[in-house]
Amino acid sequence: MKKKPINEAELTFLSRSANEGFARTSAACFAAQLDPTLEEINDVKTAVSEAVTNAIVHAYPDRLGKVHLRLRLYEDQSLEIQVRDWGVGIADVEQARTPLFTTGSEERSGMGFTIMESFMDEVRVKSTPGKGTVVTLRRVLARRAGRR
Repeated sequence: MKKKPINEAELTFLSRSANEGFARTSAACFAAQLDPTLEEINDVKTAVSEAVTNAIVHAYPDRLGKVHLRLRLYEDQSLEIQVRDWGVGIADVEQARTPLFTTGSEERSGMGFTIMESFMDEVRVKSTPGKGTVVTLRRVLARRAGRR
């Protein structure tokens, strides 16, 4: 049985690099409802930044496109974030998740998925060449004393 979210939000924006900060901050503000620690918020911001940057840089290398962010909170203190694009897609997801692999320029480190995996409990990637990519990030936030 699939869990039902207790709250959710969606944003769609153009694949402009200026919107990466907007997406990162929006995710952090939404996650704040679960009373996360500063470290948890920073982890979420970093993972979202990597996922959105991948969509901006790799999905639409020669044109603007749309990036869609879906945020969900669940009763078990978990946060789910989906970053979707309708760009070029990833031909080999396993290879793309390999540290240091990049389809970008020399200035790209090829560490985006590795960074996402280090800050989130789960990272799923679904992609179809020519149709786009969905990256799903999940993190259970620790219950702190006084949290409901």
